[in-house]
Amino acid sequence: MKVTLIFPGITDCGFNCRTGNEGTFINHGLCLLSACLRRKGHAAELIDLRRLRGWDHFETLVRQRDLGIVGITMMSCDFEPAMKAAEIIKRNKPSTKIVVGGPHPSILPGEFDNDSRVDFIHIGEGEISFPELVTDIETGKKRERIIKSIQPNLDDIPFADRELFDCPEEPFVPYLEPPFVTIIAGRGCIYNCNYCQPAERMIFGRGVRRRSVANVIAELRGLQTKFKFNSMMIHDDCLTEDKNWVMEFASEYKKFPLGQPFVAQSRPDLICKNGNMVKELKRAGLLLFIIGFESGSNRMLKFLRKGTTVEQNLEAAEVCRRNKIKIWANYMLGLPTETQEEQLETLEMLRKIKPYHSSPAYYTPHPGSDLFNYGAENNLHILKDHSAYRRNVYEPKIKGVDYVFLEKILRESVALAEDQQTVKGKARRFVPLDIRKKIKKALNLVGFFR
Repeated sequence: MKVTLIFPGITDCGFNCRTGNEGTFINHGLCLLSACLRRKGHAAELIDLRRLRGWDHFETLVRQRDLGIVGITMMSCDFEPAMKAAEIIKRNKPSTKIVVGGPHPSILPGEFDNDSRVDFIHIGEGEISFPELVTDIETGKKRERIIKSIQPNLDDIPFADRELFDCPEEPFVPYLEPPFVTIIAGRGCIYNCNYCQPAERMIFGRGVRRRSVANVIAELRGLQTKFKFNSMMIHDDCLTEDKNWVMEFASEYKKFPLGQPFVAQSRPDLICKNGNMVKELKRAGLLLFIIGFESGSNRMLKFLRKGTTVEQNLEAAEVCRRNKIKIWANYMLGLPTETQEEQLETLEMLRKIKPYHSSPAYYTPHPGSDLFNYGAENNLHILKDHSAYRRNVYEPKIKGVDYVFLEKILRESVALAEDQQTVKGKARRFVPLDIRKKIKKALNLVGFFR
């Protein structure tokens, strides 16, 4: 049976987009579903809203295609375009069975209870349970509206079907050379940050399940043969909590024909405690660490249940500097209960960290997290629609925050990273294009960015 998968990720980049990470990164979840569907004998095709000219173009495609089953993935911020797509499909092809899945339906399945645009709500991972649902629909077997996940052994599922997306992934920083690819080595998180958990556990369960090093290396060797990639990124929320896995990966990755520069994400405490692991990653090709520093206030870090300290933030930055690893600093401004003094502490921390890239965000309450519930209980949220559930710096998120003051902090914090690149003799200051556009829109600073 043919299944049409829909990627509705136009909230940030809009229609007709083929550039930057927002316009070119593949959705690994859909690519894995496609591979699993094909393994079971079904056909899979994609409608990527980013590639379309607009909703009229989408409706034309819907009318032209034979749509038996449609699977729509969605983050919380994708809810509006995802459901508009479902509405157009039902209006034109009412017999089509529409399945919604991904993070938002997994966290808030009740939001779809009385929605006639949706036939099935898939919760959690779909590599096993979604192809089973397709087979049951094909054979006429009756299924409940809620489809519960069957967790797969990650080494048993096929590699992602990257050909589902028609546009090569682009590096998101200029010193990563194309061709560029992204991979995911594991799922889940062992930490308990209140701005994220328990939402992630609702999707992946407790703990981390990671593919074997051999499995990851096999996929990378295949990608090297096919794409001759010159750089890559590992998408895992935190690659480094399992030191033994990381050391084995580093040893295998640097062997021919791999060893291309890569990007990974980590935490300050893990970097501090595992200096030899960081050295091995550097030897293997690690060029950039994306690190969630979050705040320069120990009180706020404790409030966030981050499990780190400002002192560890600073020490982690020093470890990266000693190993000549660039720092991409993620941090939040405008947190619940945060004072202006604590926001200034974050700025002071960044002055000491001297990140290569500053990646700020106004705190965004995300459904399914304990901090979201805290904001709801205290009537803090001022989000107008689902599109506001995205990491950005150009719209207010909660009450009680002086966003005019935050704009000043934002400006100074981003300038710190630019200054570092200038000091290091770079001919051009660099902040990633998507972040630069958003900050420019937020601050209306004509001429501030080059």
